[in-house]
Amino acid sequence: MKNMQLFFLFFSLIAFSQSDFEKGEKLFAQKKYNEAKQSFQDYLKSHPNHTKTIEYLGDIAGHQKKWDEAIDNYKKLKTSFPKAANYWYKYGGALGMKAKESNKFKALGMIDEVEESFLTAAKLDSKHIETRWALVMLYIELPAIIGGSEKKSQKYADELMALSKVDGYLAKGYIDVYFKRYTKAEINYKKAHEIGNSKTTFEKLYDLYLNKLKDKAKANKLKEQFEK
Repeated sequence: MKNMQLFFLFFSLIAFSQSDFEKGEKLFAQKKYNEAKQSFQDYLKSHPNHTKTIEYLGDIAGHQKKWDEAIDNYKKLKTSFPKAANYWYKYGGALGMKAKESNKFKALGMIDEVEESFLTAAKLDSKHIETRWALVMLYIELPAIIGGSEKKSQKYADELMALSKVDGYLAKGYIDVYFKRYTKAEINYKKAHEIGNSKTTFEKLYDLYLNKLKDKAKANKLKEQFEK
């Protein structure tokens, strides 16, 4: 009887420790990030090296724009799993967001590591779409003097095209919009929307019509068609 009681006590303790992680996942899905963070931190006390928990804590920090916390968590993961592309991507993304919110002098000192992280992720996983999007945006937004280049950006847009036609056309449209080539952007965004017919493709084309081309008739027609 005593052994049976010990068994149930042990089982209940395991169930409780597991529930912290499961509770955290549910709260995270509900975007209740503060509560989710507490649950994951509680779980981490008894499972200090639990990979997914550390990743969730990094993701929460990112949602809350606490870039240093996000960087610390993702750094642990990319150090422990140096061949995991997604950790390099997330680390580079958090670092890049911190650079964006820093003064120009400090940001300049971070750009090389941001680029290296994304390039490492791209090399590790030839099908990692998010990384290629990050590189498209990075090379377009960077000044030429520190490595910015439309040619580099187009290279990764082409890689996206090979992986996903929708992402490829969206990326090329994004580059065209950046350089105010709105007619070309329309062609690319229309192709993306014809293939994807998603909320994302609709929003990109609608915004182009309404705010860049200033064509309300096209914008309204697109909206009517999409809502049908």
